Parts: sequence; structure tokens; C-alpha cells
Amino acid sequence: MTSKSRKSLSVVWVTCENCQSTIPQKDSTDHISECPPPEIDWKNNYIRNLTLHSTAEIYVADQELPKNISARDTHDMVFMSHSALQHCQIAIGDRVMIKYHDGAIVKTAWPTYDKSLTSVCLTKSTIDTNKINGPIKVKKFTHMLNSAKEIMFEYTSKQSRPKFTQDLQVMIKNLNEHKAFAVNNKIFIPYYGKNLILKIIRIIGDRESASNDLTAEFERIRIDDTEYEFYEALYTTKWTLIDEKENENNNLVKKNYPRLEDIGGYQKLIESIIKVMTPALTKFDKVWKGIKDCKGILLYGSEGVGKTTIASALLAHFNVNIFEMNDVFKKNSTESSLKEIFAEAKSQSPSIIFIDDIDDFCPKKSSSSSNDDKRLLKVLINEIDNLMNSDCSTMILATSSKPDSIDQKLKSFGKIDEMFEIPAPTPKIRFDILKKLLTNVPNNINDDDIEELSSTTHGFVASDLCLLCRKAKIHARERYELAQDNNDDINVEFSITNADFEFARDKVNPSAMTEVLVEVVNVRWTDIGGYDKLKLELKQSVEWPLKYGDKFDYYGIKQPKGFLMFGPPGCSKTMIAKALATETKLNFISIKGSELFSKWVGDSEKNVRDLFRKAKQVAPSIIFIDEIDAIGSERSSGSSSTGSNVQDRVLTQFLTELDGVQSLENVILVAATNRPDRMDKALIRSGRFDSKIYVPLPDDKTRLEIFKIKFKRMPIGNDVDIEELVNKTNGYSGAEIQNICNKAAIKALHRNLENSSGNNTETSCIIKNDFEAALADVIPVTPKSLIKIYENYLSNDKNKV
Repeated sequence: MTSKSRKSLSVVWVTCENCQSTIPQKDSTDHISECPPPEIDWKNNYIRNLTLHSTAEIYVADQELPKNISARDTHDMVFMSHSALQHCQIAIGDRVMIKYHDGAIVKTAWPTYDKSLTSVCLTKSTIDTNKINGPIKVKKFTHMLNSAKEIMFEYTSKQSRPKFTQDLQVMIKNLNEHKAFAVNNKIFIPYYGKNLILKIIRIIGDRESASNDLTAEFERIRIDDTEYEFYEALYTTKWTLIDEKENENNNLVKKNYPRLEDIGGYQKLIESIIKVMTPALTKFDKVWKGIKDCKGILLYGSEGVGKTTIASALLAHFNVNIFEMNDVFKKNSTESSLKEIFAEAKSQSPSIIFIDDIDDFCPKKSSSSSNDDKRLLKVLINEIDNLMNSDCSTMILATSSKPDSIDQKLKSFGKIDEMFEIPAPTPKIRFDILKKLLTNVPNNINDDDIEELSSTTHGFVASDLCLLCRKAKIHARERYELAQDNNDDINVEFSITNADFEFARDKVNPSAMTEVLVEVVNVRWTDIGGYDKLKLELKQSVEWPLKYGDKFDYYGIKQPKGFLMFGPPGCSKTMIAKALATETKLNFISIKGSELFSKWVGDSEKNVRDLFRKAKQVAPSIIFIDEIDAIGSERSSGSSSTGSNVQDRVLTQFLTELDGVQSLENVILVAATNRPDRMDKALIRSGRFDSKIYVPLPDDKTRLEIFKIKFKRMPIGNDVDIEELVNKTNGYSGAEIQNICNKAAIKALHRNLENSSGNNTETSCIIKNDFEAALADVIPVTPKSLIKIYENYLSNDKNKV
């Protein structure tokens, strides 16, 4: 640019020192009233962060274009002033992204000299086809383009829709070669005097498999609500027409399902399912004709664990005709439509009838069930019976997150009688899933990083891991774009790092925790004064089995199931349990014993079952039951009152869960009580509560530590003698010592408020007199008789800590 042109450019544009927006000089006065300008519905056009904020105008060919650019080419171009292109660092011929209210398109930049400085001109056909109106943003397109392997589209134009011939496909290929598209973009094709409007429904990149696997889905994740994944169309790109009406009227479903090899972590389980499905879908040896094959399989597990994904991969694996029942149920289906599905599936065997979330459509019969629901269930059961008795190679594959809600008749022998649980992933399974998700994504994550991530994502299911990767990708893309905008390193490549996952980990919680309401605790051992021996024992019993599991297996050591902490009230039993969860990074479920009771018959036992089920779901976890004596007090042999019976049933259910067929692997039970002598002997025996830990009143050393921790956060006067306070608080609990400190601080606050200046050291600090007054107010309430009970219990139990 010559010095004259540089001077001219600076005259017509000015930069606001306040918001760093570049605006035409003529708009500088108006800009003051809306500085900084809004990102939505701005009044005056401006440039900020190399992005032109403007409105779309219709391009009129008022200048002669180069001979190599035809009128048709103008539909793929955006025309801007030369100076606007320079301020946005856009060169002639660069790709630019145009974002508007309902989407984004990519066009080629070209200068125009006959419009205003901030004009953005598009052809009328482009504006009408994409319905562009209102504010738009124009920025240089800097993202890497993935080549499109296949682009699927549908007709949206009102004219008669021509047959998608080979000639039409060649025309579309020629007109759109080397152009960038995203899903929902619209294209117009001149065809025998008419404009065909094509809407892009789906794009498969050449780095993706044709199957809609988890990795492909992850690759196509949108960065946020305003960012879009664009692909470059090549001549080799396949263009496929999707006929919506034909798909709606045809029960036979043909989809791009994920492949089994794209699913991580559940290989052995999938192999077991395939072994059950294979005989029913193949012409097996007639010798076995008298033994009926399984024709109904249910995959069940918690939400997001991957049931539908695994089921879809199984559908693709067998390469048979697929019939989905869900659409039929959603359309107020009748008995005839259900019969039609089964008849068509049997006629086109080998085939699979797929029912996703079967519990939504076939719940247990109840008094509230409508007559229509009962009739549909009856028809479904009859059709399954007929299918079982037929010789056709057709079977049912269903999924459910609530298998107990399915009508029992459907789960009886000869119907959907093979059930496979898709369990919450273990650290090893999470490692495999993360490896699969990151296979085709640029990253600097090594196996050690993935192993560390998989070991700390307790309770995460497959969908949570997908979300975690999405958040990490968003953070990586933001970091990459910031570096590009700041020109920190123009050669930096987009790649996900361990730091991106650390950022994402703080933003994502397991979806199971939203149901469980797992308490997030942040109490550490350093927040609890004293009790060093107790802390060490808990650390050895809880943290070591998780950290050194192989060593425990080698020495044949079993991890303790439960810990019972007992002692006077206010001695930090609850804080110790919270610190244990924080230091071991385990999920923490806290509940009071009385909260398990319900006035409804059977609900109390159900609450106990749900408590343990949820803990297993987010394992490794800690269940902390405060005041466990509410449910665990000794049962009376002769009582027949209703309250006693309820308590006995709850305790029996509790013991069943502790000794159940399904072991409490990686679930640790920690309970607290003030009266261990009243606990039922069956509950506190070895094998249930393996360790009984006495949390006594704090001794001199512990009280000193408690005062030191409190004093770190308080302005203490020089006349306060901490040793004297320790001596005067013998027999006080930890809670009472904290109460003393709080009362002393309140008295100092009163004195400070009464002093108008507030600069006197005596009024701004907590002094000795404040503590003396607090000691007079707070009297220890732990009776010696209670301490005697603990001592007798310890001597009888011989488990003194």
C-alpha cells in the first residue's frame, strides 16, 4: 500500500480507544452513545477482533469482473470494500465465514468499490435461499477443512422434484467442487430453467467411517451455538438424496449404525450377547430344532451408559433387516400397526425388531393404566409368543434404564428372557472409551494421562466421557483461536492437551450424580485438629486398598466393608467422614438414619435399596450414615408395635444389602453414633462393620491443634495465651471449642462497632477478656456417665483405638 493510500485508509476509519472497535469516521459521533457496541442488534456497523459487524445488501453487477469469473460464480462470493478487507486481514480470494441469525455460510471474498465502507453484498439468490436478514458477522475463515466423503441432502423447493439421475449428480458435483458446506446449509442449482433448492442434512468426512460411531459424532461436535463444522466438497464427494416421505412410510429402517470395533471397554460383554443372538438369526443345524433359541434380549443399565450405542452396533454387526418400534409407539399406535410390524419383520427375516427404552412403552400394569395401554401390552405379548413359536429368523432387541418398571409378563421365559446389564464403566473401561474417542482427534495426550483421567472420573458413564471430551475440545479450540487472533504463534496447530482436560474435568460431573445428589465436600485432614492415629487408620483402611489394590490381592487382604465411629457429640465424626472422602477423591453420599424412614408401607426398605444402588452406581464411593442408631438399635424380641416392625424391616433390609449377593465392591460404609451400646449386635459384628473407632473428647494436643486452626482465620490479640485456653477447655468437645472461638469473636465485633474510629488495636482484635467471657457462656455438656459407657464398651469390645 502506498503512503497516500495508507493515509487515506486512516482518514476514513478511526479506532475507538475505549472498546478497540474500528468504525467509519462518519459514524464516530454515533458510536459514542453505544460504546462498546453490542454483539447483537447493533445500530452502526463496526469492526472488532478482525470481524466486520454489518448487514447484508443485494449485490448488483455494477462493475466489470475478471473474464475468468462468470455470473454464476458471483453466487459463491461476498463483496466488501477494499478497506474493510484490509482491516479484517482478508485477502482477495480468501474464504470468509458469514454468520447470520439462523446459521453460517462460507463464501469467497472480493472487493467492491461502489458501496459504503461497511457494505457486505451477496447475490439476491444467496440471500433468498438462506433467508439472510438482519445483522451479520463476516470474518476470515481460518479453520481446517475436512474433505466430505458423502453429503446427504433433501429437496426444499416448491417446484416438482426431479428424479435424482446420474446427470443431475454430475451437475451438482461440478457446481460445488471445492466449496465449503455445513449441515443445514442450502444450495440452489439451476436445472432446466428452475432453481432447485437443496438442504444439507448430513455430511460424512473422509476421516470418519460411514457408520455413525462415537468418534465420528465427537468429530462433528459444534464448538458452541454459533460455530459450525464445515467440509470441503470434492469431485469425488458422493451426493445422496434423502426422501423423507419414503422413510416415514416404510417401517424398514436403514441407518448408518456404529461399528462394534468403535466401541471401547465392553468387548467381552458384547461377545456374550452375540453368542446368544447368532442362533436365532441364522439357519442353525436342524438337529437342534427341538431346542428353542432365545428371540428376545434386553440390555439394561443406567442412563448414558451406552445401551443404545451397543444395541445399534449389534444391529449393524448382523447386517439384517431392522424394524424400529419406537416410532410406532409415538404415533398413537393401534393394535393393527403392531401386528403389521411383526408380520413385516417375519416376512423379511432374518430381521431384528428394535425397541429402545421399552419401559416407556410397556410399563407394569396398574390401576392407573389406560385401557389402550393394556390392550397394546396384550397384543405385544401375543405377537412375541407367535414369534417364539415360528421358524422365522426374527428376534427382539430392547433397551431399558428401568428394568423393574417393565411388565413382568414381558420378562418371562419365552419372551424377552435374556437380560444383559451394561454396567457403569470401571477405570479400565473408561480408559478404553477415552482411547476410542481420541483416536481421530488431534491431541497430545499419552496413555499415562488417559489412565490418570480414567482413574479420577469416578461414576462417569460413556455419555459423560463424551461430554468431557467435548468440553476439552471447546477449550482447546478457544485457546487455538485466541493464539491466532493475537498472532502469538501463527504456526500453532490445533491439538487437545492435558490442560484442556483438566479444565473440562472441573466443568463436568457424572450424570448419575444428578440423581444421587452426591455431596461435594471440601474438608481436608488439615481442617481437623489432632486425631492423628485415627486419621492414619482410616487412611490405611480406605485409601490404601484403592491405591495399592494389587498388593492387597497379593497378600489376600480384603478391604473393610464398614467403619463405625462412636463418641460424644461434637467430636468431628461427620467432618472426619467428609475429609476421608475429599482426601481419597471418592464420591460422598451423606444421609441421616431417620431420613430413610417413610410413612408409606415398603418405602423405607426401598429407600435403603436405592441408597446402596446409587452408591454402587457412582463407585468408588462412601456412604456416610449419621445417627445410625435410628435404624440400627437393638431389635426387641417381643414388641409388635408398628414403629418397631418398621425399624426391624429397615434393619433387615440394611443387613441384606451389606451381605447381598452383589458385593459392595468399592463402596465403603461409614457410620456415626453417640450410643454404640444400643446398636444391634448383628449389625456391628465383623464382616459388616469391621472397624469400630472411638472418637473421644479432644486431649490437650488435639485441643491445641483446634485452637491453632481457628486462630489462623481470626485477629487474635497479643494477650491471648493459647496454652491457657487449652488447659481451661479440658472436657470440651471440638464443637464447643469452636463455639468458644465464635462467641469471643462476636464480643470483639460488638466492641469494634461501638468504637466509632475502629482503629484501636484493643477493639479490632479478639482479646483475652473476650475468651474469658466466652468460656463463662459455653459450658461442656458431655456427662461423665456417657464417657463411662464408652469406656465399658471399649473394654468389652477390645477394639480400642
